Parts: sequence; C-alpha cells; structure tokens
Amino acid sequence: MFFEILSQLSANQVPRPEYPRPQMVREAWMNLNGRWQFEIDQGCSGEARKLYQQTSLQDSITVPFCPESKLSGVEHVDFMASVWYRRTFFLPEAWQGQRILLHFGAVDYHAHVYVNGAKVGEHVGGYTGFSFDITEALAEGENALTVWAVDDLRSGRQPIGKQCQGYYSAGCSYTRTTGIWQTVWLEAVPAMHVESVKLTPSLADGALDVACKLSGNAPGWKLRATASFMGKDVGTEAFAADGALAGGRLALAEIHPWKPGEGNLYDLTLELCDEAGTVVDTVYSYAGLRAVTWGEGAIQINGKNVFQRLVLDQGFYPDGIYTAPSDDELKADIIRSMDMGFNGARLHQKIFEPRFLYWADRLGYLVWGEHACWGLDITSLEGLANFLPEWMEAVERDYSHPSIVGWCPFNETWDRDNGRGGKTAQDDRVLSMVYQVTKAMDPTRPVIDTSGNFHVITDIFDIHDYDQNPETFAVRLRRMQETGDPYITFPERQADAYCGQPYFVSEYGGIKWAPGYEESGWGYGDAPKTAEEFVARYRGLTEAMLFNPSVCAFCYTQLTDVEQELNGLYTYGREPKFDPAVIRAINAQRAAIEEE
Repeated sequence: MFFEILSQLSANQVPRPEYPRPQMVREAWMNLNGRWQFEIDQGCSGEARKLYQQTSLQDSITVPFCPESKLSGVEHVDFMASVWYRRTFFLPEAWQGQRILLHFGAVDYHAHVYVNGAKVGEHVGGYTGFSFDITEALAEGENALTVWAVDDLRSGRQPIGKQCQGYYSAGCSYTRTTGIWQTVWLEAVPAMHVESVKLTPSLADGALDVACKLSGNAPGWKLRATASFMGKDVGTEAFAADGALAGGRLALAEIHPWKPGEGNLYDLTLELCDEAGTVVDTVYSYAGLRAVTWGEGAIQINGKNVFQRLVLDQGFYPDGIYTAPSDDELKADIIRSMDMGFNGARLHQKIFEPRFLYWADRLGYLVWGEHACWGLDITSLEGLANFLPEWMEAVERDYSHPSIVGWCPFNETWDRDNGRGGKTAQDDRVLSMVYQVTKAMDPTRPVIDTSGNFHVITDIFDIHDYDQNPETFAVRLRRMQETGDPYITFPERQADAYCGQPYFVSEYGGIKWAPGYEESGWGYGDAPKTAEEFVARYRGLTEAMLFNPSVCAFCYTQLTDVEQELNGLYTYGREPKFDPAVIRAINAQRAAIEEE
C-alpha cells in the first residue's frame, strides 16, 4: 500500500514530481516545483528594496534546479551573492481548517522565506530540509511565496563541499550550487499532528522501536502503529502519548532482515488518534530490520562480517549539478554501481537527498553519510558553530534509513600547517565534539571522525591511499597487517587515534581513463595506455585489499567522471567505460574477512 501511495503522489506533471520525504508520507500535499520568477541580487540589497513585496522579478527559473544548471533555464555560472524567487499558489478547498506547512528540501545557503510579504522564517544550512507553519500568513484566493537565498561560499564560515571557490572548475572542485536545489512543497495537517518519526530496528528481538514527536501535548491520545510485509499485516500496537511524544516497541510476527543486495522493507502506517479513538492524522513510512556492529577487525551486518565494496559517489549531474534530473536517475546510479559489483557507496562531500536514500533502502545498498565540510574553517571552535547544527539536522533526518551503515562528518581535515590549500591546523576539539554528539544521537552505527586524515577519535580507522602501483600498494598493506601500524609508510602522519579499530581504505584508485582526452582533465598518477592495463591495475589494487585480512572495506574513486575529473568507471554522462561484468568479477571475489 505504501509504495502504491508514493506512485500515485508522483503522477502530476512538474519537475521532480515524486513525494520528497519517503519515510514520512501524507496524502494531502502540493508540489511547488516548476516555473518561478527569479532575480540575482549581487548587492544583497533586495531586502532593503523590499523585493519580498514586489509582484514580479526580472527573470524566471525552473525549480528545483539551481540557477547554475542547464535544467534551471538560467545557466548563470558566475558567483551569485544572493538570489530571489517568487511564485503564487492557490490552496485546495479541501484544505480549509487545516494547518498549512511549507517545506523546502534544501536551499543553499541562508534562506529567508516570505508569504504575502510577511516573513515566516529563516534557515541556515545548504543541505538539509526545513519547514514553516504558514497558516497565519495566508490569504483567501491567491497567495505569494518569496524566497531570498544568501550564499557566501568563499567566507570560510559555511560547508561547501566540492563547490569551486574559483570562477572555473578546477581539480576536484566543480560547478557551484546556489539557492533552491530540492523540492518545495505544501502540506495540510491537523492542529495536532505527527511532526517527526524515528525508527530503530531491533533484529535480535524481532521488533521496531517507534518514536514520534507530536505538534503539542496530547493527553489521552494514542499512536497506533501497523506494520506489514509484502501486503501482509505482521504487527499492530497502540502507544499512549506522553506529553508531545508517542511511541514504543512494535513486535513483528515475521522476521525479514534487511541485508546487502536484499532491501527487505516493512511498510508502516502511523495513525494519531484522539481521546475518542478517531484517527486525526495518518503518516505512511517504512523500516528495515538490520543490525550494524563493529570490532575484531570487521564490520558486521546482522552479525556476519561483510566486506564493504564501496565506490565514491559525489552526486553531481551534467544537467542538474547537485540535483538529479529525475527520481529514476537517483535509482539508476545505484544500479550502475551494483552492476559493477559494489555493494555500497561513500556519499562524498554532500548530504544526499532522502529520495536517494529511499532507493538505497529498497535495493539493499550500503551507504555512509557525510557532510560537505570542505570550505569551512575548523581551526577554532567557531567552525563547530558553523558545522554542528546542520550536521545534527542531517543525522536526525536520516537516522531511520537502514541503508546508512555509518556516519563520517568530515573528510581530509589537516592537523598541520601545510595542509590543503595552506590551511592551518584543525582544532581537534571540533572533530571530537562532532564525533561525541553524533554518537549521542545515534549509538547504533559506527562514526568516523574524519575520513583519511587526521583522526582524533574514531570507531573505524580509515586512510586514503592513491598509490598506482599494485605491488607497492600490496606490500604496504601487508606491512600494516604485520606491524599493526596503519601509517607505516606515512611517517609524517600521527596514528595516536589507532587502537585496533577495523581498517578501511576509504579512497584508492582514481585511475584516469578517458581516451581522446589524454591532455585534458585529470586522474591520480599516470593514466594507463590501454583498457587492458587499466583493468590489470584495478585488479591488482583491489585484490590487495580483498585478500588482506586486516582490511574490512574499500572505496574506489569514483563512480562517474565529474567535469574535469576523469577517473570515473562511468563517464559524466553515465556511459560505462568498461564492461561492467569485468569490474564486477574482480569485486565479487570473496574477501579474506567475509563469512559464508
């Protein structure tokens, strides 16, 4: 029933029409994607000029695509200090008497939102969603929605990920994203309604722990949770509201574990009932029943060692930049990865949208959640203030997705003065505090403080190693196995944080292969001369990890080319560079740590 509802909700003809929040679905909603008025405000003077009261802006844009993208219809690739959006809408008559919520999937970076000229709220952070109750600002008939987005990505005070700080894309930094880049939608809800859903699986007990936050105190109310699997009811329980919270343990009559390549999901119907037992609010969701544990040199899924064969996925698209052109393309990238024998991905330097995680959940695809930390100055505790609030929003938003098997808030931070771009040393307190908060919010998953270097406190010890010689690469890993020193060939690094954690080579390879583009673009090391040489190098590097019992996971760089970075297994246009079966045969070999 749940997936039928999702399909029905995707039937209207607007860009990215699918329901954007798949683990908290309501039937009464309105997609606001499509053509909006648009204006670039380089002087950030629009508020003083009261653009939020204007009836028209200078240009137009297709939402939810950023103005830098082709799909937006704007294709303005220079820096934009701020941008304005405007559109009008009418509410359905059936929504009369309901509270109206306005939702944004993501707006980069500081969003100011106005309805009918009145400011209804702000949000800081370019990667997580937010919403406002706009009921009191609405008028009968036509309503106007205006958004002002400020984006100072060269300030050092905001995470920007792989967005380039120079005019031209260069190295491993690419075209920028400004303003709205995920779906905007309206939703009608009763005054008392479910605000959030948190689902924690307990595979050992065959149960789901359900926790819902309500919009207010609801004494005498109950939350009824019903689970089904493949259309068959497998559990129902009613939980009394306790203040503004409701939930408890939902026992499942049938156990169908979620596992790699087998995305078994339970459909959930959550009904909020008043004192008389009348259903006031209904939310549809889903959950996977699986356990993640780690130790003894491995990461376990459902109690079994699973070697994580991951690929680096940066989530860029030629025509949409940060935004996939369609929901099908989100799914297709996962299929492309699985076709080459990968069982998951590092979602790199970007908080991916919930629809991607939905497909990962359904397909049994392992992913690590990461923030877009690059561009943020973390040399003092000020970096914590500019990072942690949005990271907490991401962990809370994505907690219930079974596909997420670990968190990695930072990537390649530096503890010495000659780090990336001449940056000075990281403040270790920033990494430590983010790790501790993440563990407090989610003790069920491992947390890597910073991928690659330089670790402060971490559950999994990972490194990045782009050695292109399979022989020296294998020798280094064997020496690590023999000595227990993860940095044995990197004497300039400190391994104080290593205390026997599972060992993960979280970036390797990056082999350039782009026939016809030998003099442009880049990859790591010298490019192979032939496809056969590429495959031999890929095989040697990969087998060095698969057959080493000290390694529990790898992540190959990368799934697709991205602009000038030409080290993908697929082109930027998603064409395979090699027969997927060849790469799959290498990846599919049984690893030393794996269990039957």
